[in-house]
Amino acid sequence: MALTAHSTIGEWLNDEVGGPLIRGLFEKTGADPELLTPVLGLPLQQLVAMSQGAMPQSVVDDLVRAANGGEIPEADESTGWAEQPTTGRFAGKTVIVTGAASGIGRATASRIAREGRRVIAADISAEKLDALKAEFPDVVTVAADLTQQSAIDAVVAAAGDRIDGLANVAGINDDFSPAGETTDAVWDRVIAINLTAPFKLMRAVLPVMEAAGRGAILNVSSEAGLRGNSSGNAYTASKHGIIGVTKSAAFMYGPKGIRVNSVAPGGVATGIPMPPNMSERGSARLAPFQQAIPTVATAEHLAASITFLLSDDAVNINGAILASDGGWSVQ
Repeated sequence: MALTAHSTIGEWLNDEVGGPLIRGLFEKTGADPELLTPVLGLPLQQLVAMSQGAMPQSVVDDLVRAANGGEIPEADESTGWAEQPTTGRFAGKTVIVTGAASGIGRATASRIAREGRRVIAADISAEKLDALKAEFPDVVTVAADLTQQSAIDAVVAAAGDRIDGLANVAGINDDFSPAGETTDAVWDRVIAINLTAPFKLMRAVLPVMEAAGRGAILNVSSEAGLRGNSSGNAYTASKHGIIGVTKSAAFMYGPKGIRVNSVAPGGVATGIPMPPNMSERGSARLAPFQQAIPTVATAEHLAASITFLLSDDAVNINGAILASDGGWSVQ
């Protein structure tokens, strides 16, 4: 079988031609190929997204050509996991997705749109939202800063009188600083985006759901919300906080037909970008902690978990915190 961009990284490394090519690429950059251990099951193409702009598509194309005598062969199906949308699973419903312009939010909005649900896609990046709408013309986009009440109001207004679901996906990282180093600016911004904005959106949609006697809310937390680790003080607090908000709302609104759950991702290939100015103490603790990640997920992996909990397939699930982290949080 020819090696393609859809072949897994593990298949490339185990191939007598592909293995030396991948290792040679890493040697040129000074990176350790052992860093690929958690992502062996992901397609080679995922390296572009994982690099957060450092690796252009041309590098992957050149690897594929080098492995196939200068040609790019027809793409075979990946031997790994493949997304399998369920047509009509959410037909006739309306859901709000935040952080919808990239990463997990975009993958979630994309899957919901393909499964028949009307999507209200909110994000601060108007340009990236335009790209989403170009692919899915029926998606309603709202470019706004959700830390502002006017933005919350605009998103809810765009949804109209019916809101069946809310996926609070938008979030940012902090600078990995411990409590003794966390500045007011870092704390205020992270809490505003990761905790206060999701709460305000919940507060805005709950009356609509309560009047209808149904609804599903999904708040994205993190494995950092399940324990203390090398994530920074502000980020860890925000993710613990969103779990508290989730459980409280599940208890209060479950009897009214509204389910409120959370997904806690671990390592994600298109996750939140690293901040430009990281705490030295946090950085020192971060590397060995990340080496313990058993596997890194794609945005589509997380979208599968999120859309399940938003769907009627999760009819009897309320107040659950689903660790979608490959088992990292139980190590």
